Amino acid sequence: MKDRAMQALYLLALNPVAETQADPNSYGFRPRRSIADALGQCFIALAKEDSPQWILDGDIESCFDRISHRWLLDNVRMDREVLRKWLKAGYMEETILYPTEEGTPQGGIISPVLANLALDGLETVALQADSRRQGNLRPRINVVRYADDFIITGRSQEQLESKVLPVVEAFLGERGLRLSKEKTKITRIEEGFDFLGASVRKYRRKLLIKPSRRNIHELLSEARGLVRTQKAATALDLIRQLNSMLRGWANSQSHLVASRAFRHVDRCIFKTLWQWAKRRHPKKRSGWVRGRYFRTGPTREWVFSAPSRNRDGTWGYLDLFRASSVPIRRHVKVRAEATEFDPAYEGYFRDRWLRRHHRRRQRRAKARELAAMERANPDNPTAGSRNRPTERLEPYAGKLARTVLRGAGGS
Repeated sequence: MKDRAMQALYLLALNPVAETQADPNSYGFRPRRSIADALGQCFIALAKEDSPQWILDGDIESCFDRISHRWLLDNVRMDREVLRKWLKAGYMEETILYPTEEGTPQGGIISPVLANLALDGLETVALQADSRRQGNLRPRINVVRYADDFIITGRSQEQLESKVLPVVEAFLGERGLRLSKEKTKITRIEEGFDFLGASVRKYRRKLLIKPSRRNIHELLSEARGLVRTQKAATALDLIRQLNSMLRGWANSQSHLVASRAFRHVDRCIFKTLWQWAKRRHPKKRSGWVRGRYFRTGPTREWVFSAPSRNRDGTWGYLDLFRASSVPIRRHVKVRAEATEFDPAYEGYFRDRWLRRHHRRRQRRAKARELAAMERANPDNPTAGSRNRPTERLEPYAGKLARTVLRGAGGS
């Protein structure tokens, strides 16, 4: 605990230094920046008709575990003796102490900043690799980096292979790092590439950034694994666990072209839950299973739901969260040169914060309005029928089973 507290103390002093030295288009482990900003910069660099057509998709092999200690001690502006102790502290595994000859502190809260300090300068090196125009052709080199993942755009495959890639490898070699030969590749924008859980590709000269297939597959695998392990759980407990998972994933993808992916996820989750319900009652007919676990909502049928107690003590329904209920909202990218430690951008970040919280207040007010309409008109199928990304507890008029009453604290 003392070591982590000391790292947090030194981080307060080191973070402003790291921010002033950071590359403009570095977005990983930096305050006020996110994956959405990195993907937004990809769109800016690649969306136009005259944008670069070739991309170097780079991946640094074991970045945090192989950064040179000598380079960090010579270049990081902090107490050298304290940094040396952190780097050489080693790690414990099954009561055995293993020394660390390279890499940042294992699990240290200061490790991401040290890694960023080591990689800052990559954008400058790449831009200087080919800074001359060839007639009317610009170099068209852009760099977008998120932690140890980065892409570099170029005018041609030869430019990236012969001019950009060698200087990038030399830059990383000075820091004890190297590119992964298996994961690093050069591709055309028409073929697309995966970056930060998104698929970036041009379709008929139109750039679309969508959730990647791997991203969707990992979510569905996690959801199916959860349902598979909850064979004896109640529908209410299962809905609560799935809602947390689905809501977090859908909100993280809401700035992408994700409507089709959201509908696909909803279909797959429905099939999984239908199989779960049928497996629990193998001798019951499909109509009986549907009546027990699914209901008809204001705007759609087959709503997986369970009776649940409202805050006021009344009974209502808790519905399964639908990813397709999350609206697509384009993210406004942060300015590349902006940093919260520069007084010139204090008003800029304050305005961004105010706009974001204003939108949140509007969504919450609309949700309260729709919930009030549903309570006031429980029999009106159009009242409050707009889909909302919140848990809906609608009036429950059916007869509760005795087992449900016991589970809810009844007699």
